[in-house]
Amino acid sequence: MLGQRPNPSEMTAEIWDVIVIGGGITGAGVLLEAARRGQRALLLEQRDFAWGTSSRSSKMVHGGLRYLGQGDIRLTRHSLLERERLLEELPDMVIRQPYIFPIRRGKFPGRWPMKAVLWLYDFLAGIRDHQWLSMDKLMQLVPGLNRDGLVGAMRYTDSLTDDSRLVARVLHEGCGHGGRACNYMEVNKISRNGELLSLTAKDLLSGETLSFRARHVINATGAWADRLSGTEKKVRPQRGSHLFVPAECLPVSDCLTILHPEDGRPVFVFPWEGLTCIGTTDLDHRDDLSFEPVCTRAEVDYLLKLVNSQFPQTSLQDADIISTMAGVRPIIASGKGIDPSKERRDHAVWSHDGVTTVSGGKLTTFRLIALDALLAAGLIDAADHGANQTPKERMFRFVVSPPHRLGHPLAVLPSGIALLEQIQWVLENEMVVHLDDLLLRRTRIGNLLPQGGRAVLEGIKPLCQQQLGWNDAIWDAEVVRYLDIVARYYSVPQAKTSVADAA
Repeated sequence: MLGQRPNPSEMTAEIWDVIVIGGGITGAGVLLEAARRGQRALLLEQRDFAWGTSSRSSKMVHGGLRYLGQGDIRLTRHSLLERERLLEELPDMVIRQPYIFPIRRGKFPGRWPMKAVLWLYDFLAGIRDHQWLSMDKLMQLVPGLNRDGLVGAMRYTDSLTDDSRLVARVLHEGCGHGGRACNYMEVNKISRNGELLSLTAKDLLSGETLSFRARHVINATGAWADRLSGTEKKVRPQRGSHLFVPAECLPVSDCLTILHPEDGRPVFVFPWEGLTCIGTTDLDHRDDLSFEPVCTRAEVDYLLKLVNSQFPQTSLQDADIISTMAGVRPIIASGKGIDPSKERRDHAVWSHDGVTTVSGGKLTTFRLIALDALLAAGLIDAADHGANQTPKERMFRFVVSPPHRLGHPLAVLPSGIALLEQIQWVLENEMVVHLDDLLLRRTRIGNLLPQGGRAVLEGIKPLCQQQLGWNDAIWDAEVVRYLDIVARYYSVPQAKTSVADAA
């Protein structure tokens, strides 16, 4: 289990087999795969676990129809097999969910091309789970959908999850195997010291600068990878934003894949933890990565235009939006200057002076990405790497028992005692340092309730004070800090918030 945050200075005396930098899904996967092989593995994260991309994705464990459309059969097959593995091993966290792709007359793709793609999609996954929906059946399932040119829909299945809860589960497993993890540790420098690598890191809580030693370093910092790779820049940061609205404003029971009327990009509208989520956008992110990304005014308008064109009786407005969410994807740049949506989603692994960097890729394939990184670093051999592409052993072996439905992608946020039980368990077991760790990542209160859940703060105050040792002054400072984060980065912008977008 993650437990409480360790004292980082107590870990400086050890010589680690591998230090993993980055506490998103990729770094967590590397920690798990290294630790379960008996390697002394330490993970250091500059902010909070899943603070970056891995808490701000579209929440989907999927094969990726778009990748199949781009001809990337290998990536699609790997993704689908990993999807099936996660569905089997984490049934309370990763759930199979119907997806509906409306087909309109004269619009690409038509019924038969889509049917052919879905046949291949299911074949690669080893299932048969797609069907044609007639107009009558489609309108029963999605009664408010715009009928203009509509002839029916293809229905298939993929999966939903809570991405930051998935990261936490992988970290629990890695720590169960003997791995160690510590958040709020900012690595600033990596240098060689004979056979070892020395890492200089700042403990953002104490302000102390510490030195760690390792035989191998894996830089898994996603969009931030270029800062520590020691090579030329390879990452093209791309922003994707989402809106969360009450389910009664836009009721959907299945995930809808809808083509935007402006540019034909596929956008998802899907149920998630009691709300309806709309997203995502796909834009080059040119703002400073030191700050949280923001869903801009232009992105809000773009997503509202999609919904209101496809659900004309909905008339969604700013006032209906409970929260926004923006994340930065680490796309490996092709160098061709193509549209952001057309860049490939493959991951890349490269090494320089003892540091192995891994970036890009998908939430779904984190295990395979971790294996590639360990192979490149020399921590596993080709035989181990090959044998684990389709392993027979389970990935998740340790029992982790959070309160019922915590992190279930279709569970409604509880209230009263049930909510306090979730809060208590998280505080005891998941290395919460700040209030936003608790409310935006370990739980999703900040996205699911108006004003970031301001109304429940007083109720959870005693638990935070008891478990984290906060006095009234610390609690008040944490509340101010948290509500400022919500207002700046998770609310509806009234004006352009990105210098890059304004330009």
